This record gives sequence, structure tokens and C-alpha cells, in this order.
Amino acid sequence: MAKRLVPLLNRVLVEKIVPPSKTNAGILLPEKSTKLNSGKVVAVGHGVRDKEGKFIPVTVKEGDTVLLPDYGGTEVKLGDKEYHLYRDEDILGTLHD
Repeated sequence: MAKRLVPLLNRVLVEKIVPPSKTNAGILLPEKSTKLNSGKVVAVGHGVRDKEGKFIPVTVKEGDTVLLPDYGGTEVKLGDKEYHLYRDEDILGTLHD
């Protein structure tokens, strides 16, 4: 049975990108050079309302590559994959090629 998690309010479900630990030639890379805390947005919530009742939509969309904080988020396991849930305001930015 396949499960699909739909985040509520301003939550964003992210699958972290694991950088390669060695090159195509077989050279092992040091851990510090491969550390970029980024992930791909898998699902987003609808948004949240402020104190005045105005609707504030989520700023990222599915498929975006985002920069994540070193700490925070909630780890979620669905099947054999690991995901992380973040609030929209916790995401540091989007990455573009």
C-alpha cells in the first residue's frame, strides 16, 4: 500500500539530497566539501492565515530545490525513504542552476 503525506498549513515536505562521497574516478571526497544542506520539495501545505485573516500562501512549490537549516524539521519515514517536514519560514532559500 502506497502512502502519501500531504502537509498541513504552512508545512513543506522535503527529501534531502545526499551529495556523492566520491568522484567518477573513485577519489573519496572529504565530508566538509560535500556538505550542502539542500533538498527537493516533495509536497507543500496550502498556507496559513495571519491575525487579520489574510491568507499567506507557501512560498515554495513542489519540485523546487531548497537550502535547509542545519538543525530543525521533523524526520518522517514513509516506506524505505526518509523525508523532513519544515515550516515555510524555516527554509532559507531556493537554489537555481
